[in-house]
Amino acid sequence: MAEQTLLPTSEKRWNWTSLVLLILPLIALGGVIWLFLSTGGGLDLKAPVPVEALTIERTILQPGSIEIVVRNSGPEALTIAQVIVNNAVWPFTTHAGTTTLARLSTDVIHLQYPWSYGEAYAVRVFTTNAIAFDVDIPVAFTTPAPDRKTFLSFALIGLYVGVIPVYLGLFWFPALRQLGKRWMVFLLAVTSGLLVSLGLDTLSEALEQAAAVPGAFQGIGLVGIGVVGTFFLLEAIGKRQQAAGRSEAEQRLNLAFMIAVGIGLHNLGEGLAIGAAFNVGEIALGSFLVVGFILQNITEGLGIIAPVLRDRPGVGQLALMGLIGGAPAILGAWIGGFTPSPTLAVLFLAIGTGAVFEVVYEIARLIQKDTTRQPMPLTVFSGIVSGMLLLWVTGLLIK
Repeated sequence: MAEQTLLPTSEKRWNWTSLVLLILPLIALGGVIWLFLSTGGGLDLKAPVPVEALTIERTILQPGSIEIVVRNSGPEALTIAQVIVNNAVWPFTTHAGTTTLARLSTDVIHLQYPWSYGEAYAVRVFTTNAIAFDVDIPVAFTTPAPDRKTFLSFALIGLYVGVIPVYLGLFWFPALRQLGKRWMVFLLAVTSGLLVSLGLDTLSEALEQAAAVPGAFQGIGLVGIGVVGTFFLLEAIGKRQQAAGRSEAEQRLNLAFMIAVGIGLHNLGEGLAIGAAFNVGEIALGSFLVVGFILQNITEGLGIIAPVLRDRPGVGQLALMGLIGGAPAILGAWIGGFTPSPTLAVLFLAIGTGAVFEVVYEIARLIQKDTTRQPMPLTVFSGIVSGMLLLWVTGLLIK
């Protein structure tokens, strides 16, 4: 009996009839939506009050001026009518030259205001419908400008946080190569534990940042897209490389690079947090984050080299792994320091989460392959728990 299949045979050709049959339901659906929007479905209901939403994306303080970047995240256009600073009505202008913002559009409210260093300010923006939106400036501080000096300063911060600690972790490679198989499995499990903690921490930060994303951009949806999309993209890349017939040593080297990518994306999120803290003048918090992340990230170098301890990767390959894992902290510090954006932060953190969890999945498969003949359940268990505890203890210095 011939095997039956529901899939179309390769002999069938795409034609214009198929295209028309595909498009017609979409046209009909668009017509139904237009009919509902134009008639209200026969309900003829109107909102009792205007629905307006103004998202404050960032504040920029320069000597004698305050700029507020705003976005209309509501369903309809809105008009800015008045700005009050510390209970005083203050004149304002906008960069676009108009006070009306279309849906999802952005503008910059400019105030010529003689603010004082270190003081707190409360700004309230009113629309023409008398709806108020508040902006709090807890500490007045000149916003870093993207000049050569500040670029180098944030790059140096990223170097301290990401590149140097990761490379210091890579220096353990010669010593760890002397370990036996059981210790190598243990280190792989430790790497899994480290990455699980990193993934959970990054996911928590993404969900926290999602609350600050304009409602129309659906922060939780961005988290889902970033996590799931990155996970399955890296999974597809790994499958293609396996199908290409790569040796086990090449697959382990590829896994080490994937770990470096996942850690790099996590360090990008750390750079965002540090840059954003310095951007709003929270110097103590920014310095505390730098020191804490330095202590935490030395363990990331260990995680990168764990899959290739039995192999002999070149110095250039190890150097590239360290750069991939650490350098994104510099980019994150630049973005967070000069153009902090909750939407970008959520997307980057979600991508990092997906990458980290996919790497954990790959390491789990590698551990399973290495322990097929000689199961080591207690070794794997103790390694995973040790990795998670190690990151938890270093996290005490940050939180």
